[in-house]
Amino acid sequence: MPISMDELRQIADLARLRLSDVELEAMHSDLNRVLTHFTHLQELQLAGVEVSAHAVDAQSVWDNDEPSGGLSREQALSSAPSAESGLFLVPTIIE
Repeated sequence: MPISMDELRQIADLARLRLSDVELEAMHSDLNRVLTHFTHLQELQLAGVEVSAHAVDAQSVWDNDEPSGGLSREQALSSAPSAESGLFLVPTIIE
């Protein structure tokens, strides 16, 4: 169902958008293309199609939060400019 230019002007007014005639024409065209796309989607015969969250079989990309590998404390602190008691020392920034 296409939207009329008057309806678009009313929507723009309600949204407090100040659009030029060129911008209104462009938005009118874009919005009508989107509405036409939704009309085509509504015409699809989806009876018997199983509902799913994804179009393809998706699996979690998150790995278990298990420590593995990495640097030892000594290795991590070996290149630190300053360290004490196994911690990095940084300059104080709060007076």
